[in-house]
Amino acid sequence: MADGHFMMAGGNVFRMRGPREIRSQCGAICWRREADEVQVLLVTSRDTGRWVIPKGGQIDGLDDPGSAAQEAWEEAGVRGTVLETPLGHYTYRKGLRSGSDVDCDVAVFALKVQEIRDRFPEEGQRDRRWFTPAAAALRVCEPDLSALLASFSPPADTNPDSLPLRPY
Repeated sequence: MADGHFMMAGGNVFRMRGPREIRSQCGAICWRREADEVQVLLVTSRDTGRWVIPKGGQIDGLDDPGSAAQEAWEEAGVRGTVLETPLGHYTYRKGLRSGSDVDCDVAVFALKVQEIRDRFPEEGQRDRRWFTPAAAALRVCEPDLSALLASFSPPADTNPDSLPLRPY
């Protein structure tokens, strides 16, 4: 039917929905080495308290890796060097205050943590905790993020002269 509806067998009429909006976001797998063990940092979401990586929309004036690094600062209080090439992507559905939701596609960047602060913009709004990548993979809800965490290993060489790393 041309009016945005179609009829199924049995006479049931369903409304056709257009393509869903997909928002682009940038996130960071913040990592460190502690006693020869790689650890990644997760934070809780402000709305549901579930474990996530720092992430958010692209910030005006910053590219994707810069936006991921800024989100890591705002949400987790960490600064470091960010790999300019994404590790991968994952998608999730974000609930909005209006009651509707939107699909988000998150480009994920590795950020080697070099500084951890106790005071940061979203301090008191989130918890943060270090996990092994395997343990972090079990804590998050999004399957593609879980897979990225489970397979995470730091860049083989974190010398800023040999990799496209940028300090933040």
